[in-house]
Amino acid sequence: MEDRVRIVATAATPTAVIRDTTTWERFPTLWGELLDEVWGYVRGAGVQAGRNVMVYLDDVPNVEVGVELEGELAATSGRIVASALPRGRAATTVARGAPSPEGIAAAHAAVVGWCDANGHARTGVRWEVYDHWRDDPDSFETAVYWLLVS
Repeated sequence: MEDRVRIVATAATPTAVIRDTTTWERFPTLWGELLDEVWGYVRGAGVQAGRNVMVYLDDVPNVEVGVELEGELAATSGRIVASALPRGRAATTVARGAPSPEGIAAAHAAVVGWCDANGHARTGVRWEVYDHWRDDPDSFETAVYWLLVS
């Protein structure tokens, strides 16, 4: 179940990510590998990291998988690079409950449908920000954003 869709101004939140070009068929098994690699780096480097993020730059998909950072990433290693969540006007909603492909897809569909119904053109860039895990999976939240055309 998701919240209502609304428009927000998003900040360019610093991230540590791995960029990859993949397929939609491969991505469900790839993202976990990428995220584990990023977490291994930030933990080993003593970097203060926050929530998990997935950024879809287009429909190929070209993706960025990683974590929010408390500050800028001073050094990179291998495939880990500094990036940022998009800045600008975005349509957003929140999927509630333990993350599932169906729940996340429903949240994306809700945002796309709302944008189409209300005349808000999307750039195609979209992202997800995953809540910190809790013992109560029903209290988990995943924020879904679609960057809007200025």
